[in-house]
Amino acid sequence: MAYSNNVFINCPFDDDYYPLLKPIIFTVLYCGLTPQISETKDGDDIRIRNIQSLIETSKYSIHDISRIEPKTKFDLPRFNMPFELGMDLGCKRYSLKDKKCLILEKQLHRFKKVMSDIAGQDISNHENDPLLITKAVRNWIYKIRNSKNKPASSNTIWDLYNEFLFDFDKDMRAEKLNPNVIWEIPFSELIDLNKNWIKAKKKGKK
Repeated sequence: MAYSNNVFINCPFDDDYYPLLKPIIFTVLYCGLTPQISETKDGDDIRIRNIQSLIETSKYSIHDISRIEPKTKFDLPRFNMPFELGMDLGCKRYSLKDKKCLILEKQLHRFKKVMSDIAGQDISNHENDPLLITKAVRNWIYKIRNSKNKPASSNTIWDLYNEFLFDFDKDMRAEKLNPNVIWEIPFSELIDLNKNWIKAKKKGKK
């Protein structure tokens, strides 16, 4: 059951991307799936092994390759995301053929200039807009889920996400934590907070 519900999320992990990562996590959870994010749990963890395990145990995956250009003239491009996308596509081709993935980009068709070989994949653009990325993830889940598990509309999910975000920001600041800093709490805790909020909301307790 875990494999068929897991969604491996491959994206930049920094404060600039955090406003996009949070609605991805919320949307995945609200649609009844389980986000999987690489997170070192002890000093002996080897990150690439952790990523390989997440790919192997996740039927679905979301890959954002929007960092194909340096953030500033002093930076270099980030190749981790295309690398992990390649591992996932290889896993689908040679092993787990029922895997499905969504590829996200900042601008439509920009990927053709640097990764033309992935043409034909399911690629959506988000323009660094949290609302657009919510729609892209929700619409993709709508297409891949069976008729009994269709998600709510993207506008409904977006409105609920903003309710969650208000509560999240308030609770974080009450603990003297910055809600806009990506590493302020572990990803596993962020996922639990989303999950518990959604569960309470669906039960009518929010």
